[in-house]
Amino acid sequence: MDTKHIRAGTLLALIALGATTGFTSLSGRACAQNAPTNSQTEIAPEVQSLIAQMGKTLSGKAFSFQSTTIREYTNAQGYPLHIFHRAIVLVRRPDRVSVDITGDDGQVEMAYDGKALTVFGHDSNKYMSQPASGTIQQVLQEATQKSGVDFPLADLVADAPDKAFLSDVKTGVALGEVNIDDVVCVHMFFVQPPAIEIEAWVEKNEQAVPRRIIVSYRDLPGQPRFISQLSAWNLSPVITDADFAIQIPPTATKIEEVRR
Repeated sequence: MDTKHIRAGTLLALIALGATTGFTSLSGRACAQNAPTNSQTEIAPEVQSLIAQMGKTLSGKAFSFQSTTIREYTNAQGYPLHIFHRAIVLVRRPDRVSVDITGDDGQVEMAYDGKALTVFGHDSNKYMSQPASGTIQQVLQEATQKSGVDFPLADLVADAPDKAFLSDVKTGVALGEVNIDDVVCVHMFFVQPPAIEIEAWVEKNEQAVPRRIIVSYRDLPGQPRFISQLSAWNLSPVITDADFAIQIPPTATKIEEVRR
């Protein structure tokens, strides 16, 4: 996994927008119990093959999917709380991505159209837009570094999704097969030292798209988890440039880039 931190609560860059996207990289800091103490990588061949096939599928020209997520976090009073989001994600490589998220804290749209990255908070009627260029991965990484914007599931839209997913992972095992919406999926478990545990359910077929992902952060207060159910996969969507243009109301207020 590429990013080395995780936000369990709101996204820093969107605090002023009055909503969070709940869309961040799967990496972070957490201490997986029984994690390997050496640098040896032990990933089962079946797991490597399936993740490689997933990477091949998600490296395609365009795809879309929906995600229902639950993020666990501990608030200032120490209460273990949960926040729910539903996202519609459109991807057209190499430089187009759109994310429309509705959750307990409002609705946020984010889009990169090859020229600019724009985030609009519907409830606050505020937006942030900054020039951007490069691949989807490059733009999201830059947004994270400059503005503290985190993107759960960002590994799925990386330049090489399989390599991003397995980055820093030291252990990967297959636990068995389950049916999700009448599709056979392989249930896998990964350890990313020193403190992250990842469960992934990936379709056991040529597409090998992920259907569930759970990430546990063992060294954060309350050991929170990021839980995502993925559905409505379309690997040949009809997408136009208009799908990556956010319609900003004339009454909306533009805010400056939020830095860490």
